[in-house]
Amino acid sequence: MVEYDIFRPWLTLDPWQKKYIETDGHCFLLCGRQSGKTTAMSIKFGRKAATKDKRIILMIAETEKQAYNLFFKTLMYLEAEYPRQIKRGKNGPTKHLINLKNGSVIMCYAAGLDGSGLRTFTLTDLVIDEAAPMAKEIFVATMPMLSVTRGSMDLSSTPRGKGGFFYECSDDESLGKKVKKNWTRFYINAEDCPRHDKDYLDEQKRDMSELEYSQEYLAKFLDDVRRVFSNDLLIKVSKAIREEKVSEHKHYLGADLAGMGEDDNAFEVVKRMSKVMIRHVESETEKRTLEQAKKIIAYTEKYKLRGIGIDDGGPGWGVWSELMRDRTTKRKTIALNNASRQTDFEGKKSKTLMKVDMYMATLLEMRQGRLEILLDDEVMESLKSIQFEYVRKEGQKTILRVFGNNTHIAEALIRAVWMALKDKTLNIMAFC
Repeated sequence: MVEYDIFRPWLTLDPWQKKYIETDGHCFLLCGRQSGKTTAMSIKFGRKAATKDKRIILMIAETEKQAYNLFFKTLMYLEAEYPRQIKRGKNGPTKHLINLKNGSVIMCYAAGLDGSGLRTFTLTDLVIDEAAPMAKEIFVATMPMLSVTRGSMDLSSTPRGKGGFFYECSDDESLGKKVKKNWTRFYINAEDCPRHDKDYLDEQKRDMSELEYSQEYLAKFLDDVRRVFSNDLLIKVSKAIREEKVSEHKHYLGADLAGMGEDDNAFEVVKRMSKVMIRHVESETEKRTLEQAKKIIAYTEKYKLRGIGIDDGGPGWGVWSELMRDRTTKRKTIALNNASRQTDFEGKKSKTLMKVDMYMATLLEMRQGRLEILLDDEVMESLKSIQFEYVRKEGQKTILRVFGNNTHIAEALIRAVWMALKDKTLNIMAFC
């Protein structure tokens, strides 16, 4: 393995990164996870802005967090290589803007669900990261910005199944005449990328299904992997806003708890508006902390929660134990373990995992118009990352498997929805 300095990545670029940085015109980057695509884009457009006058560069991703990751890396490169080009003082860098002395400007914004908030700029360069899950409306909104200047667009992503604008920009043979010919394409899979450790990849291959590994690390578009929540569905149901004042409706909390050094904690609250309508009213994430139980107890007091759903496996066991000892939460907390299976009143085990049941129940409520989701970038990012595949192991029946690479909010939300659906004054039998 090559030793990389993550704070000065331009010193140890891979050959494909060097070639891409020197390539003009529309570019398409299909990359496995952690292959260096965002780094390469940040260097390319930082250099272009600093060395060419009056470039107007817009960097976008679906969420602000994703877009800012690219933007921050670009600023880090400029500070190291072209510090005298950066304007300072009142015109100095902000969270969304870098002004350079040669008249070039680099902007950074979240695209949101449909890109409607971006319909204002004229650009020389459009840079889109994590493009695979984006709705076509985003590209319809942004591509005309390049027309007058005859500008260029760079797209990059890890794939999310076959479908969508990003997929149509590939040269997959199944697309036929749909292929867009005027792109320079770069395909980088993890096994050919020197920055990956082989032992780590071998471990990932053992832990993942064949399809999941092929998509995430080998960067393959796959027919057999599909998203659970489509763009059209999310646009339709994402209409809820946070409560300024807690209402008298019945509220339920779902929590997804991070392990040591892993992911974020997620806390999602829904309320039952009527017998048939559920509304998502709060979403909060935080880095791993030892105060998860206290956080849930505080939510219980604020919302007068009728039910709390958590995974009592792994890191959730300690939190579950604390909630069972607290008088305000012990009769409201239900263990919703991803690996468990439901049992009906005749004592028969379901063939599907509880996790799959919760996802399918949430999906059904959305499709039937009975569930409204918060219009929130991070919530959308998590729901869009959820995919499914059918897995059949030798000698076993085919099963439905749900997975994703940014699941913490979605996992908390499906628990909150499940609690709201199953609440019959919290009859414990309903959850067995």
